[in-house]
Formats: sequence, structure tokens, C-alpha cells
Amino acid sequence: MTDCIFCKIASGEIPAEIVHDNDGVVVFRDLNPQAPTHLLAIPRQHIATINDLEPDHAELVGKLYLAAKAVAADEGLAERGYRTVMNCGEEAGQTVFHIHLHILGGRPMQWPPG
Repeated sequence: MTDCIFCKIASGEIPAEIVHDNDGVVVFRDLNPQAPTHLLAIPRQHIATINDLEPDHAELVGKLYLAAKAVAADEGLAERGYRTVMNCGEEAGQTVFHIHLHILGGRPMQWPPG
């Protein structure tokens, strides 16, 4: 998708602080962090929302979570704990319509999140 900011980050058109890049997944630091560590894992393939996922995307979604596991270890979050969140739609807080997995850590998380 030519006007998607996350597609442009994945292609290198827009700079970002990339911390992980392989298997069709890119992970970078969020520009508006909500925790001391706030990363976004995105697929290179443009998929607007969770509602647009198809059965053949199952492996790709799994790769997002495996990337989250890897970067959590690299960032020193794995032992203490971290949160992963994927929003779907405006009312859930999705502002960029390209699926992305938030990886948050470095502070105690509250429940419910809000």
C-alpha cells in the first residue's frame, strides 16, 4: 500500500529505529512510547486490521509473536515480563491501519489496561 506509514518503514522509505528484521517481520521503537520499552512488530505484508486476516496469515501472525519473544529477550524484558497488544479498529485505539503488535515493558503493567 503506497500511503501506509508502516509499509514505508518496512521498505526503508521512512527511517525508524529498527531492532529486528527478518522472516517478513520488522520491529522498531514506537515514536510515542507508553512504557520505557515500547516496540512495534509489523509484517512486511500490508494487512489493515485483524478483521482482514485470512487462514493463510496464521504463520505470519506467529512470526510476529516469535519476533516479540526475541526482542523481549534482547531488551532484557523476558525475565521481568512484558505485554503484547494488538488493537483492531478505531474504538480499540488502532491509529495506523496496518496490523502491528505492541511490545511494552520496563515497568509494572496495570489491569485492566483502560
